[in-house]
Amino acid sequence: MRFLFLCFLLLLPRLALAAASAPFTSPQDEVRLISATNQAQNGIVKLAMEFNLKPGWHIYWKNPGDAGLPPQVIAAAPITLGPISFPPPVFFSQGGVGAYVLSGHVVLPFTARNMGNSLTLQARWLVCSDICIPEHAAFTLSLNGGASAEAGLFPVGPAIMPSPYAAHLAPDGTLSLTGITATQVKSARFFPDSATVLVNNAPQPLSFSADGVQLHLKLSGAAPAALSGVVELTDPSGQMQALSLTATPLPPATHAPWWLLALVGGLLLNLMPCVFPVLAMKAVAFARMGGAAHGHIRREALGYTAGVLVSMAALGAVLLGLRAAGVAAFWGFQFQSPIFVALAAWVILAAGWSLAGLFHLSMPGFIGRVPAQHSFFTGLLAVLVATPCTAPFMGAAIAAALTLPAMAAIGLFLALGLGLALPVLLLAAAPHLAAALPRPGKWMAVAQKILSLPMFATFLWLSWVLFRQAGAPGLALLLLGALALSFALPRRPVFAVMVLLLLPFFHAAPAGAALTLPGAQPYSAAALASLRAAGRPVFIDLTAAWCITCQVNERDTLATAPVQALFKAKNVAVLVGDWTNRNPAITAFLAANHRAGVPLYLYYPPNSAPESLPQLLTPDIIKNALSG
Repeated sequence: MRFLFLCFLLLLPRLALAAASAPFTSPQDEVRLISATNQAQNGIVKLAMEFNLKPGWHIYWKNPGDAGLPPQVIAAAPITLGPISFPPPVFFSQGGVGAYVLSGHVVLPFTARNMGNSLTLQARWLVCSDICIPEHAAFTLSLNGGASAEAGLFPVGPAIMPSPYAAHLAPDGTLSLTGITATQVKSARFFPDSATVLVNNAPQPLSFSADGVQLHLKLSGAAPAALSGVVELTDPSGQMQALSLTATPLPPATHAPWWLLALVGGLLLNLMPCVFPVLAMKAVAFARMGGAAHGHIRREALGYTAGVLVSMAALGAVLLGLRAAGVAAFWGFQFQSPIFVALAAWVILAAGWSLAGLFHLSMPGFIGRVPAQHSFFTGLLAVLVATPCTAPFMGAAIAAALTLPAMAAIGLFLALGLGLALPVLLLAAAPHLAAALPRPGKWMAVAQKILSLPMFATFLWLSWVLFRQAGAPGLALLLLGALALSFALPRRPVFAVMVLLLLPFFHAAPAGAALTLPGAQPYSAAALASLRAAGRPVFIDLTAAWCITCQVNERDTLATAPVQALFKAKNVAVLVGDWTNRNPAITAFLAANHRAGVPLYLYYPPNSAPESLPQLLTPDIIKNALSG
């Protein structure tokens, strides 16, 4: 008797914490109505149907597929029930029938409103194995206050997150997810919200491109205006993420004047901070033309233009070749390589020493006899230094070029180069402009030394970039090469090429720390989806150490006290994506937003579509975006 009384006392805490109905049991399953709390708050309580299914048995998802019925819950007035929240389903095929099912332990949450301390619900469901058995039961739940013993059964967060990837549906049923790479996906399956839009039992082959992944669906009829559902992506480690999405039809072929956008973007590129160092060399070239015959000025201007166009076409060909090979290469991709950054830094340093008068740059052999050789190589250098940044209109044009046939794409790159060279090219077409140039004199020697300072500043900037990428060992190698270069150029210029022997060693250097803003966290698709699901506004800054425009925006706008205070006041989560080194997730995100390089700034208002901000930021632009 004492033993039974003791057992009763031990059960008292469990009884006090109970927030579950009596179970319905059958040979196939056990089902209960449970509550996350033991009392209603303002007449609202979070409930769930809990299923414990025996092995080999299943119930159906909200879209059952070719057969079956999802669970239903009914309450008598005045109680109203919210929609059932379903976890990600599993594909089930049997006898040519494709279904979307749930098995094992399943919790289906929903809410009830206008209820008191107890309620009774009617539930019906279909449980299947080789046969299907319809089941139904009435569940009565009393809420007596206090904590609920069943609260731990409810999911902490949503099992299905909003997709961060752009989704499009082609007329042939190809579902494209832009912004995700092949390294992130091993397998995939799409589950539509509607049971009639797909041939549910058909296979869904997976393919990859440089811009994302494609699932080849078999439509049951014409392509719908929009296709909504859940895509389950499994990575090579076996981790699965379920993402809700709505795929819109692919946009119709556009006849936008991309060449005009590329031309204007190249022209505006002259005003971007990335190109400022080359303005020094342009100024020297202009001064050299002063008082010269118009024919000479024309040859100099055309030589510079030829250098820009040749290097721009070569860069476009490399980009297209890499993308044809399945590599997600974008504008400025070469600066993600420490080897290229080191080489660019040494070239800039040599140009600076030449302007400072340490040595005279002359070309051997037939190159030295080509007219306007210096202008030609100045054009090459202009493209080299310009590639870390994008200008307005330019990002859209390059993104379009990377989707066009090869010849059309190269044409856009040439239009971009023509825009970059246009200010100098005007001198070839307008003699009165050339006549206004100051005549050469002793002042040029002093001017050249002054204009060498931006080149040395560029070398220091690239040294900092390399330190970010390769750490102290990489910086030490760079400075060693710079020292050897500085001694060799005025004495034995041919020995300067010996510094190239150091380039292979930059591979072994460790990666540097990621860039960040105060209070920011690193960008990831999961972080963005989680913050969006929580209803928080999100500001995304995609940046790189080698992007001067990015650094100027961060220093003069994003990191300033007023903007930081505004982020805090608006509860804005800031995500920073550092693209200094290769990062497939950031590359994929750029592709999803139809951008071909950094910077990229996006603001996600709560529960709204993102807004793309200009590439040159001001505090007022941020304030207007957050207040809109």
